[in-house]
Amino acid sequence: MTPIDARALAQSGMVALQAGDSAGARKSFEGIVAAGHADASAFLALAYACFAQRDHVAALAAVESVLLLEPRNLRALILKADQLAATGEVRAASSFYQAATNAAPSADQMTADMQRDLARAQAMCDKYAQQFEAYLLERLAGRRSAIGNVSSRFTQSLDILFGKKQIYFQDPRIYYFPELPQIQFYERSDFSWLDRVEAATPYIREELREILKDESAFTPYVEGQMNRPNPAPNGMLNNPDWSAFYLFKNGEILPENAARCPRTMEALAAAPIARVPGRSPSILFSLLRPGARIPPHTGFVNTRLICHLPLIVPPGCGFRVGNDTREWVEGKAWLFDDTIEHEAWNLSDQTRVILLFEIWRPELTREERKMVSAMFESIDAYSGEKQEWGI
Repeated sequence: MTPIDARALAQSGMVALQAGDSAGARKSFEGIVAAGHADASAFLALAYACFAQRDHVAALAAVESVLLLEPRNLRALILKADQLAATGEVRAASSFYQAATNAAPSADQMTADMQRDLARAQAMCDKYAQQFEAYLLERLAGRRSAIGNVSSRFTQSLDILFGKKQIYFQDPRIYYFPELPQIQFYERSDFSWLDRVEAATPYIREELREILKDESAFTPYVEGQMNRPNPAPNGMLNNPDWSAFYLFKNGEILPENAARCPRTMEALAAAPIARVPGRSPSILFSLLRPGARIPPHTGFVNTRLICHLPLIVPPGCGFRVGNDTREWVEGKAWLFDDTIEHEAWNLSDQTRVILLFEIWRPELTREERKMVSAMFESIDAYSGEKQEWGI
């Protein structure tokens, strides 16, 4: 058979396949294969013809030939998954449907029928994932009664296993202290000193409301520095939508501001405030205006935790740390690791304000805290400049 004969046979085979004559198409493409003129497209067409005749063994052999030539051929990956699903090999089928969705280009690079096939592959992935989740949860249900209480960490591990949550890690922009746990939100019950802070909420809010009467009291949270590059973080540079009123800033008290908030300062007296001369603490009222969003970002150092005490929280405000999204509740504080990606939003038509401050991470020993503080003091002495790292 000449190449011209093979081309003509391929054309007739495609016509037969499109007309639903799977037997005729199969005969044409088997002839091409026998003559040694088959390429990936010929093997794929043969696989489709065999599949239409429910000859899954032959279809699988043909599609294997395609994947030997083109391992990332989307149609071949999906077709192989279809063969495996048809013969009851569910786990193997799932892996090939998943391989197809992973290898797929953007939608604008695919034909309409390829997009449909890929959507079907994704639907099959979802179906198998749901079946696996239901099976595993049913099996574990019996164990839970025998084991007792199941930790929130284990529950979170299942969410990650099922693809409902992704893994986030600490990603500090300046300094990383190793071997600290990757915890997004800390358990409120582990910090008894917060009782005093929460109990003072009405008094702290009263001091805040007096400050809010002066519109000039708050300044943009992200302000440019003359002696440093100032990349704009998604429009937040010098943007008053996210503003602050500081009681402490970069380790130094602002006497006039602090004097306006005596009950706030008193409530924080027992907190293990992170103290690094010239850098921390920062204690502030953080204001987010209606419709504003703080874009995803990470903090500077993982040796601290950030505390929020919600004071004025209209509906439609939310906060995400890693894969954990929560809504503020006025008077209910929380602590989180700001070196894990986080973001905030205010979808209401009112202003949201929280009290924000930083504490030492509880895992650090007293000696480690002293050394971290001494290290940054030494860095600042070397540069001869006062650094700002914010919260």
